[in-house]
Amino acid sequence: MLGALLGVNHDFWRIEPPSLVPGPETDLGPVLHLERMAAEEIINGMNVAEFRQYVEQVRKDPSVAERNPKIVARWLGGSRAQVEREGVVVHMGGDQDPSAMWVFLASLAACDVEVVATHASLLGLKLESLEVEATGHFDIRRLLGLDGPRPGYDRIAYTVRLHAPGATKEQIERLRAICERGSPVGDSLARSIPLELKIETH
Repeated sequence: MLGALLGVNHDFWRIEPPSLVPGPETDLGPVLHLERMAAEEIINGMNVAEFRQYVEQVRKDPSVAERNPKIVARWLGGSRAQVEREGVVVHMGGDQDPSAMWVFLASLAACDVEVVATHASLLGLKLESLEVEATGHFDIRRLLGLDGPRPGYDRIAYTVRLHAPGATKEQIERLRAICERGSPVGDSLARSIPLELKIETH
């Protein structure tokens, strides 16, 4: 599991990757009880009633929650790539656009912004501010064709900072629990995922 709550108040916590800070599973029951969801319809820009209906739909038919994205990256010259999925285009690499490793880390931060904002809304907490700061370290010697350590991140840590007036310690702990168990990017980082490489030539 992720790291413990380290902040001096209820508005801050620091999280370490599960692979570096092992621990017992967190019970998400209190987090996901629909009876405790917010009664207001729009909180933090999210339609809580519609989201509640979606959660119920998934509860009845878990297949609704499955995702199978397909992304294509095309070389644009140099080290720059155009990444596309369903008409959405992002440019990466080169001297001006974010690198793949930069986006990798950003994906973790952005994912947890979504996780915390969504579940704060379900708990009825109105956010005045929310940010996730992610840091990591990696060595590019192998990328350059030199001997060296494995080229991926060897450590990642991230800090969630939020201000939700009136939030109780219990509610903040629930948000931390859903970050531990419900973050798709965080979970992907925490475990080994089989990679299958194919090379096709024309």
